[in-house]
Amino acid sequence: MKILVVGAGATGGYFGALLARAGQDVTFLVRPARAAALRERGLRVVGRDEEWVLAPRLVTADALDTAYDLVLLSVKSTGLDQAIEDIVPAVGPDTAVVPLLNGLAHIDALNARFGTSVVLGGVAKVVTTLDETGDIRRLAPLAHLTLGEQDGTRSARVAKFRAVLEEAGIASPEPEHVVTAMWHKWVFITTLGAVTSLMRGTVGDVHDTPGGPSLAPALLAEASAVADAAGHPLPEAERATTLAVVAAPGSPMVPSLYRDLAAGRPTEVEHLFGDLTTRARALGVATPLLDLATLHLRVHQRRVTTGAGGAT
Repeated sequence: MKILVVGAGATGGYFGALLARAGQDVTFLVRPARAAALRERGLRVVGRDEEWVLAPRLVTADALDTAYDLVLLSVKSTGLDQAIEDIVPAVGPDTAVVPLLNGLAHIDALNARFGTSVVLGGVAKVVTTLDETGDIRRLAPLAHLTLGEQDGTRSARVAKFRAVLEEAGIASPEPEHVVTAMWHKWVFITTLGAVTSLMRGTVGDVHDTPGGPSLAPALLAEASAVADAAGHPLPEAERATTLAVVAAPGSPMVPSLYRDLAAGRPTEVEHLFGDLTTRARALGVATPLLDLATLHLRVHQRRVTTGAGGAT
C-alpha cells in the first residue's frame, strides 16, 4: 500500500513513523526546511523509555507526481488550503484521503475539492509534541486512529486501512459513525482548549484553584449542547470520561492550542472555536463561555498576526 503522510509533525510524523517501521511504503510530504532537517537528523521518536530513528522517504510539493492509495492529511488548519492544492497530484481515482484535523470545517473544504467518495472521516488520538530539536516526543501511550466513510456505511477499503494501522501498532477502533466520533473529539478538544487558554494554566492549575472546579463542567455542557443539537449527542459514559480528563486535580495536561498560545504563535481559533460557535448560533444554542474563549483567542490572534505586542 502506497501511503502519503502530509506533514511530519507530532501527529502525522508519529503515525507515519509507525507505519514505515512496520514495513509499509510511506512517503512524507514536507516543506523544504523540514525535509532538510529530516535528511540530516532522521525522523526520531523519543520519550517513554524509547528512542528510535528512521530515514524517511520524503517529497516536496514541487516533486509530487504520483497517486497514492492512502493520504493521511496532518497539518494545522492554517495550512489546510495550501495542503489541499499540494496533494492534488497524489489523489487518483482510487485514492482515499483521511484528514487528522480536529473540528469539521476541513471536511467541507476537502469534499468541495475532491468529492465525498474520496474523503474519509478521521479522528486521531495521540499525545505527542515536537521538541526543540524537531524530534517527536511521545508523552503518553495513547495512539488511536479512527476512520470511516462519511455516510457511516461499512466498506472494504476502510477495513483494509484499519488492518494496516493495527498491524503497525496503531489502534483503529471501528466507530458506529465516524462523523459522530469527530463531533465528540471536537467537544473534547474545545473544552480542554477553553479551560486552559481562558485561565492560562494547566488542567490541574485551574481545577486546584478556588472557583476552578466549576469551569470545565460548564464548558463541557456548552460544547455538548452544540453536538446534541447537531444530532451527535455525547453518551453519558463519554461525557464522564471527558470530564475526568479536563477537570483532573493536579493534571499537567495542556493541548497544543495552549502551547501555541503561550509561545505567542497563531492558533487554530477559527477552525476549532469560530466554527463551533457559528454552528451554535445557527442551531439556537447559547455558548457564553465558549464565546468568551473565542474572543480571547481572536484577540491573541490579532496581536500575533499584526505584530501588535505579540502574546499577552
